[in-house]
Amino acid sequence: MIDNRCLIIAEAGVNHNGNFDTAKELCLAAKEAGADVVKFQTWITDKIITRDVAQAEYQLNNTGKDQSQYDMLKALELSFDEFAKIKEYCDEIGILFASTADEPECLEFLLDIGMPFIKIGSDGIGNIPFLRYVGEKKCPVILSTGMSTLADVDISVQALEQGGATDISLLHCTTNYPCPFEDVNLTAMDTLKNAFGMQVGYSDHT
Repeated sequence: MIDNRCLIIAEAGVNHNGNFDTAKELCLAAKEAGADVVKFQTWITDKIITRDVAQAEYQLNNTGKDQSQYDMLKALELSFDEFAKIKEYCDEIGILFASTADEPECLEFLLDIGMPFIKIGSDGIGNIPFLRYVGEKKCPVILSTGMSTLADVDISVQALEQGGATDISLLHCTTNYPCPFEDVNLTAMDTLKNAFGMQVGYSDHT
């Protein structure tokens, strides 16, 4: 996909805790650790979640706050302007910037500032309209496959291809935080490669 080599992506995610300066520190840490890419998550809280959804158990354990998903995400949300500045900082220090978008407005923004590929999280599996929309962008796509069966992956790959995607990589992902070593099942990458004939990788939650 990029230079036809193994790509190491450092997952910054939401570990900036909603703080712009911390996000920049994560970029530098990823660069110094030798990663090729630092990846965040970009969303508009009001577009992706209702106000009364409870936190998942692991989120409650991590935050120590009994609050709604909405309040948690709103506190972690960075603005488009902040992400544009983060992208500029990544360019300055020499690391690729990427971020997962959950809906079209964020995706368009990220592509406008020069994201080199589209990353779709495991929660995007089966979101057929959005996957077709992603495919229409004719960009390389990395699709995580946590919480899914091979049939789920199949219909999602088909949706991307129906939209026009031709460069798709699949990530084996065990959606458990943290994932016990005995549940990692790295050979699932072979299963995905044999089933779909695509580039594969691993999204690590150990």
